[in-house]
Amino acid sequence: MARLKEQTTLLQNKDKGRLPRLPFGTMKDAVLGKNYTLSIVFVSSAFSRTLNAKWRGKNKPTNVLSFPLSKNAGEIFLCKSVMRKEAPLFEKKYSEFCAYILIHGMLHLKGFAHGSTMEAKERFYLKKFKV
Repeated sequence: MARLKEQTTLLQNKDKGRLPRLPFGTMKDAVLGKNYTLSIVFVSSAFSRTLNAKWRGKNKPTNVLSFPLSKNAGEIFLCKSVMRKEAPLFEKKYSEFCAYILIHGMLHLKGFAHGSTMEAKERFYLKKFKV
């Protein structure tokens, strides 16, 4: 497990293959704040499917699942294989789409729901990180 940004961002790769090169800790600090503790876990499609079925009642893998643990802590599960399949649909490279999905998940941890306000925040952070 890699520890970034003074242990406020924990990064785990539970799936095969390399992780995208992204400034995970810097992104977390910008979106959630420096005092927020975030665990980012990259998982297989099978594990993503299991989580999605248990917590959302959907029997399919998903690109991201966000779980708030407390006011200042949360966990995000990302599925590389789903993001790789979906990236071309959004006309993005895999690493760009991963950054977008990570930002999307962090905004859910901040309490945002899908809609125009969340989309505006996503555009702001995508521009900030040149994605």
